[in-house]
Amino acid sequence: MENWNRWRIARWGGAALLLMVPLVMMQVSDEWHWGPASFLFLGTLMAGTLVLYERAASVSPGLAHRGGVIVALATSFLLVWANVAVGIIGGEDNPVNLSFFCLVLTAGVGSFAAQFRPSGMARAMLGVAAVQVFLGGMIATAPSTAHQPGGPVSVILVSAFFTGLWLVSATLFHRAARQLSPKSTLS
Repeated sequence: MENWNRWRIARWGGAALLLMVPLVMMQVSDEWHWGPASFLFLGTLMAGTLVLYERAASVSPGLAHRGGVIVALATSFLLVWANVAVGIIGGEDNPVNLSFFCLVLTAGVGSFAAQFRPSGMARAMLGVAAVQVFLGGMIATAPSTAHQPGGPVSVILVSAFFTGLWLVSATLFHRAARQLSPKSTLS
């Protein structure tokens, strides 16, 4: 139990409180209708994200590396949650939204390929950002997007937001990699 420091308790406690928000909202609003499957999905998503962070934090002492992990996991969490809860393009039942899950898959595959090392993670997150831009551009220019609420502009704005997050993660991993490499001296 000595490994349960204040920050870990705050992370897990915050996740539990966040999971309680829909339960409270269901009591005060008729617009919230969550079933057991919704709570199970959100709980699993949050627990999985926290377990991945705990694992990464246990093997990386550097703050830049941890920051890169936090941003990458938070971005993945937000992509999945926004997609499932309301849908990024139109409603959550729009099949185009399935393509955004590929970004999380790309981040996972890239992380494994990089063996979770900072320099490889920086390249992987840069690659995910490029895929985000490509995917956003393809969806924004698709004829069916013009008929969706918000149209191409909303797709571009959402893709720009997530691209920015992937780039922040890449930058933090790059910084972590530079901290690990020996300082070069000029002769």
